[in-house]
Amino acid sequence: MTALHLRQPALTLKAGYRALQRLREAPLTPADVHVIPGAAGGPKALGLTGLDKAVFGQWLPRVPQQRALIGSSIGSWRFAAVASSDDPAVQLERLAELYISQRFDRGVTAEEVTRKSDEFLASLLAGREQQVLDHPWYRLGILVVRSHGRLADDRRGRLLTGLAQVVAANLAGRRHLGRFMDRGLVQDPRSPVPLADLTDFPTHRIELTAENLRPALLASASIPLVMSGVRDLPGAPAGVYRDGGLLDYHLDLPYQQPGIVLFPHFTDRVVPGWFDKALRWRKGTAEHLKDVLLVAPSPEYLAALPDGKLPDRRDFERYAGNDAGRERAWRRAVAESERLGEAFLEGLETGRLMDWVQPL
Repeated sequence: MTALHLRQPALTLKAGYRALQRLREAPLTPADVHVIPGAAGGPKALGLTGLDKAVFGQWLPRVPQQRALIGSSIGSWRFAAVASSDDPAVQLERLAELYISQRFDRGVTAEEVTRKSDEFLASLLAGREQQVLDHPWYRLGILVVRSHGRLADDRRGRLLTGLAQVVAANLAGRRHLGRFMDRGLVQDPRSPVPLADLTDFPTHRIELTAENLRPALLASASIPLVMSGVRDLPGAPAGVYRDGGLLDYHLDLPYQQPGIVLFPHFTDRVVPGWFDKALRWRKGTAEHLKDVLLVAPSPEYLAALPDGKLPDRRDFERYAGNDAGRERAWRRAVAESERLGEAFLEGLETGRLMDWVQPL
């Protein structure tokens, strides 16, 4: 492997209190990792492609063992790509290229975005739904929410009113979101996602099947107003299902497993729900995150990217009328992300990884 000679590491690493103690006692190995969360974040996932390829394509396969992959929105799409092929690196590259090549006309409707997103998933999975369900190591979990009241209505006026109600309720306290949505966890029937009882919101555990895999992935990324909700998810309670990140944006969940929860992430901050993004005082729960090792791009790395940041959904507006320019910027971000994977593997091999780890 080519050694990296960087003034600042490309990665920021943060560890929960128990993970930090464990890493001080022994170096991280693939055998330590039993759970990998994947956060919501749309195009930001493009900026993790190289890190994901290193983790899933090179490092974890050194120790084949059962691992739970639990994701919201694009996090679940990344993991579906990983579990749908014997060559996850190739599938992750395909996911990135499919995302980059999306083009939307100004004023595009939610129905059109939903249709194109379903086509995206069809191209990504290419009939390999059963391969995901039969994967020898990976057990996929997909987070969705079931909407109530006006949040379940795709008519723009009523949905806007519903969202305003949700924002106000969330400001009063995150617990109030239970009036507007339930959590759905669509999981591999061979093994439940290793979480303690989820008592913060009503939660439905739903068996993952070949029939509901694609609808669940679509629902998990269905941002209100941007995409239509998915009605009556097969195998789930009746209702309208939307983006899992509304409740579980960065997956601040009570993990229960014997080792390290490896969290390749877009940022060094854990934000509980989508409506908490602007609320700097809303942070992840220390007890939930005690076993987490969060691996994210460093500020120095981000500053060198096009526009000084990871790709994000606002780029569709920033580059309006210039799809070719957006695609060049995004492809450069994907290419640069190989540095993240190289830094992660080099840090493990040289023992420098612990030099970068900070408390989460």
